[in-house]
Amino acid sequence: MIETRELSKRYGQFTAVDAISFKVEPGQVLGFLGPNGAGKSTTMKMLAGFLAPSAGSATVAGFDVQAQPLLAKRALGYLPEGAPSYGEMTVREFLDFIASVRGLAGDAGERRIDEVIARLHLERVLEQPIDTLSKGFKRRVGLAGAILHDPKVLILDEPTDGLDPNQKQEVRSLINSMARDKTIIISTHLLEEVHAVCTRAIIIAGGRILADATPAELESRSRYHQAVSLTATNLQQAKDALAKVADIAALEVDPQDNRITAFPKPGRQIFVAVSDALKADQVVVRELALEGGRLDEVFRSITQGAAGAEVRT
Repeated sequence: MIETRELSKRYGQFTAVDAISFKVEPGQVLGFLGPNGAGKSTTMKMLAGFLAPSAGSATVAGFDVQAQPLLAKRALGYLPEGAPSYGEMTVREFLDFIASVRGLAGDAGERRIDEVIARLHLERVLEQPIDTLSKGFKRRVGLAGAILHDPKVLILDEPTDGLDPNQKQEVRSLINSMARDKTIIISTHLLEEVHAVCTRAIIIAGGRILADATPAELESRSRYHQAVSLTATNLQQAKDALAKVADIAALEVDPQDNRITAFPKPGRQIFVAVSDALKADQVVVRELALEGGRLDEVFRSITQGAAGAEVRT
């Protein structure tokens, strides 16, 4: 449904996006993840036909974004970063305008507008100018415009950035509900977003793709993968008990939280042995958990090499 081939964007001598290639299959929710200035928004703009690439190509639903722009855009819903709109319009006027641009007319068009209004809970702000809305409602209005024509492909640039936790949850629930019959790319720098909605993640930094995997596969690269963390009332007693577990390679102690993380030797599983050792020494444990891995740590390690790169937008 989406494919890029050696897609690049240069501004003079500065390369914002550097020959990236990837495919997104139907039903996937791809998290396009990277630090601020990594080239995420530039890539999204090229996919949406807003920016022309300097080299390479992109297709949406089989249509070349440059050679067949109208066909590509008919299949695409795009929410730019910040959800720009026409602030002097009311919400109703804006949605009517978008419907007319998209060729939605008559009873079918009105029904579709009503469906989107209900889905995004916009009923109580329909007659308000968009400029008077909160950031959360502005984002909802932008998303309503993006999905109004029921596109096969959605590109959402930072869809929950700046929203409060309740607003983020609402937008993520909507994305999850749409994922069954759409192909979705979400550009974000929020790691929690990847956990919440994505089936796959690409990490980009310095305009280049550095990783492409499922969230679970990325987490498995973490040094915390298969580690065991615990909180105990007596740290020293817990450390003494863990010293008896032969397959522990190292301990990490956080005295502020009374937390210990035990790291296994390569290829070893230590959860059962740790639990047995703590019980044998009658250590009072408040929490004991097997770590799946920490995406933030993987993200930092992958992007570290690009930390000194030029800033990209």
